[in-house]
Amino acid sequence: MTGAAPAPAEAPHALPLAGHAMQLWRRPLPFLRELTGLGDLVTLRLGPHRAVLACSTEAVRTVLHDPRTFDKGGPLFEKARLLVGNGLVSSDFTTHRRQRLLMQPAFGTPRLPGYTRLMAERIDAALDGWRPGRILDMGREMHTLALDIAARTLFGAQLGERAVAEVVACMPPIMRGVYQRMLIPAGWVHRLPLPANRRFAQARATMHRVIRDTVRSYRRAGRDHGDVLSILVSSRDEHGSALSDDEIHDQVMTLLIGATEPPGDALTWVFHLLSQHPQAERALHGEADDVLRGGPARALTAADLPRLEHTRRIVLEALRLHPPAWLLSRVTTRDTVLLGHPLPPGTTVLFSPYQLHHDPAVFPDPERFDPGRWRSPSPVARAALLPFGAGNRKCIGDEVALTELSLVIAAVASRFRLRALPGAAVRPLARASLGAEGVMLRVERRTVHGAAADGAGAAALRPGAVTS
Repeated sequence: MTGAAPAPAEAPHALPLAGHAMQLWRRPLPFLRELTGLGDLVTLRLGPHRAVLACSTEAVRTVLHDPRTFDKGGPLFEKARLLVGNGLVSSDFTTHRRQRLLMQPAFGTPRLPGYTRLMAERIDAALDGWRPGRILDMGREMHTLALDIAARTLFGAQLGERAVAEVVACMPPIMRGVYQRMLIPAGWVHRLPLPANRRFAQARATMHRVIRDTVRSYRRAGRDHGDVLSILVSSRDEHGSALSDDEIHDQVMTLLIGATEPPGDALTWVFHLLSQHPQAERALHGEADDVLRGGPARALTAADLPRLEHTRRIVLEALRLHPPAWLLSRVTTRDTVLLGHPLPPGTTVLFSPYQLHHDPAVFPDPERFDPGRWRSPSPVARAALLPFGAGNRKCIGDEVALTELSLVIAAVASRFRLRALPGAAVRPLARASLGAEGVMLRVERRTVHGAAADGAGAAALRPGAVTS
């Protein structure tokens, strides 16, 4: 191949001055779907700045597997540093490598059974409060549950109920505050003595105090409590150097956000989708009854996870349709060529798992909820499914997250049916994470259990059965 490829196509619908910023604000998901097929790269204008969107699986995977050239950066990550400092998500290549090596043991296979037991306990505690006939705001329920699990997985039982309650109370105003600062970059607005600004500052200060005090107590104790924080406190790099208190604070904040917003949003979408697809729901109930033969009183364990095959397919399909990390960015660190297109240093490169996941050339009928497509997926589909990213910056907690999603879904299925309210309007919320607004579901008790309790569900689990 000689010479460079033609210049990337420019995305449609640009406005004077604003460029494509209004499209990404007012109709981001339809706009991203429209860019599929325009080429491997598409040029966007964000106000006075230009960026390129990597639109093909090959382009995105090239970016993700060359983190030295395509380093973390761009508007999203600059604002994220308000909250997570120089944590794992926002740090540059060199810093990230050291942090990843220190943190990886906290997410290794040996720790998963302990996390699974803790998750199952918290899920059962939450579901014990559900009553038949109750109408649930699933977004609120799932985010509350995810935050509870995140706080206890990070801090184990050592933090204390009061401190856990403080963490759970602080995260919503912190997340709202960061999102407001992403939308309104004028710093003086956020220094005004407004109630929202005071709540944000107070919540950040409280979180810093709780994390600082807990880290100090762990350092004094000098033992493994079976949680993530124990690893962060005790890990040493190849030079014998440990994470500082400030570094641990940034990692804890990073993990709290990553373990709250994305799983909360993913679970909200799962239960909405199941309420709209009764055959997939029946198959789920059949699987839950088969795995939990003694009924829902037996808590799920790590040993049950391999048998939750249909549950796992539901998770993958929901993450394909509605990936929480829907739009991300990198910045080039040097002159490079991406699939024939020359890019100078400092180029903002965007990529959208949402756009990739809705490419009809990879996923036929991409708007259809079809867990069965993950029964024997093609290598092309596997490569294009990127809810956790890829390469050395792939989400460090991907298996922990998949475990949590499967446990919640199976536990709910073993006890309840969730019914959509007639006329309820559900719409996507494309913010820092891709959430759903208006998912209101009525709780119905399931009273029959056992392997043959739901014949339609068991039949739908047979190989080749349609699951949506």
